[in-house]
Amino acid sequence: MDKKALFNEIELCRQEMLTLSEEYGLDSDNVLATSEKLDALIYAYLKKSF
Repeated sequence: MDKKALFNEIELCRQEMLTLSEEYGLDSDNVLATSEKLDALIYAYLKKSF
């Protein structure tokens, strides 16, 4: 995945996490799983930056 696609995926995941946190609370399993996915996407993006 190129940087632009990763950036777009990060933004979609971030929005999903915000929506889920409003619906289920910050400590729900859904939000935590999405947070882990977001972390992985950000890490992949940063790896491509160096």
